[in-house]
Amino acid sequence: MFSEGMEFGFYDQAEQNANKALELYEDGEMSQALEQLDTALEINPTNSAWHFDKALALDSIQRFEEAISEYELALDLSPEDLEILNSLAVDYTRTGQYDRAIEIFEHIEQLDPDFEPSYCNRIIAYTEMALHEKSEEMFYLAQQIDADCALCYYNIGNSLYVRGLYKKAVGCWIKTAELEPTHPQINYRVAQAYWYDGDHEHAREYFLEELRNNPGDLDVIFDFGLFLLEKGEIEAAKEKFHRILEFNPCHAGAIFYVGEVALNMGNSERAVDFYDSALRYDDTLSGPYYRLAQHALTQGKYQKARAYLLSELRNGVDNSDLLVSMGSMFLHMAGCSTHCDELGDSVAQSLAEMAAEPDLDHAMHCLFQAVDINDRHAEAYYYLGLASAFKGYWEDACDFFDQALDCDPAHVSTLKQYAKVSAIQGHCDVAREKLRHAMAISSDSAGLSQLRLEIAFRQGLNTLVPLAGWFKRLAKQITKK
Repeated sequence: MFSEGMEFGFYDQAEQNANKALELYEDGEMSQALEQLDTALEINPTNSAWHFDKALALDSIQRFEEAISEYELALDLSPEDLEILNSLAVDYTRTGQYDRAIEIFEHIEQLDPDFEPSYCNRIIAYTEMALHEKSEEMFYLAQQIDADCALCYYNIGNSLYVRGLYKKAVGCWIKTAELEPTHPQINYRVAQAYWYDGDHEHAREYFLEELRNNPGDLDVIFDFGLFLLEKGEIEAAKEKFHRILEFNPCHAGAIFYVGEVALNMGNSERAVDFYDSALRYDDTLSGPYYRLAQHALTQGKYQKARAYLLSELRNGVDNSDLLVSMGSMFLHMAGCSTHCDELGDSVAQSLAEMAAEPDLDHAMHCLFQAVDINDRHAEAYYYLGLASAFKGYWEDACDFFDQALDCDPAHVSTLKQYAKVSAIQGHCDVAREKLRHAMAISSDSAGLSQLRLEIAFRQGLNTLVPLAGWFKRLAKQITKK
């Protein structure tokens, strides 16, 4: 009898620990709540509700992998608990395990077809998988059960937003705000959609509304700073980034954009200091290495510029314009003419030497990445054409120039270089046709007239010009445009 009383005493203590954990959870004291739950579970590890509560606490501090383990333990004890199943599937979605999430949501549907969260949360999983028709199907199924679910409207708004359907996304998120005015960051999401849709007036309105409700939300302040920077409101943007640094002096993104403001105001040396500082706090941040490479390139410090560009690439670049710019910088460092309006005579290597330049390979790597992201990027194809020409791959160069002109028929630089490469190949009819097109749309009559003379001269040559020597002259002419 005594031992039974002792056992019940332990279980009573475990209940007290679990109840205390609930109080701490509601007060936002997650670490202490977890300690209480751990104590309770040491006494009684077979209580599925306590494993579930521990998982919720872990979720609240974004320790999702640990939360998944607790949900799985809870599920072993209560295999048909819909709330546990749903929460586990949500965390699978959060951690990118979409197939497992969908499998569980479908299992919930079999257990209870009227359990609305299994449809509502599936919208998110299908959106992350880019299966947007399935997202819409889940939305309409959820609507049959609960037509006023604010989260459903929010989730389908995300699906519309990532597809660029900004006006429809705004409609869904405004509906979310009507149904749940306190939904986190809802005005912020509306502001983002208006911004990307080009409606800057409404975007500003909703940014300000969000900041009135949540003045310390650094994500919103940061994005509003970017919005102001894009609008050319430099001082206002600077104030927003400095406000972030008042809250968090180590915010690498804010430090970087203070550097962008300094660069915009013509203080490049000060900007470099900020870029270096941003990298000290986060060396994976996108942008600072690229800016430092630009600065090094203007000073002729090619080795440093190359190292910075390679660091930027290692961090991952998903912006096609940035990749094209980086590709052009690598081309310049290979000794090639990359931007005809800005670069001077820099080619002093033979064609064979230039073809072996690793910077040419880096350039083409960047440019191929750019067209993988945006296959209608005329500048990317133009530079791929130049890089191919510098390697001596004339047919490839012409193919890339054709693709550039397919994207932008009035791309004068492409027409000019196409004419030059065609002349080198002896295709003077093609060269003249490209030149005529360029002359019809360009005001650079002097430069194009000179090019016409070169093509005529090339056509009349009876003696073969050595390829490397001709290439040197061609490359110098490209720099002069």
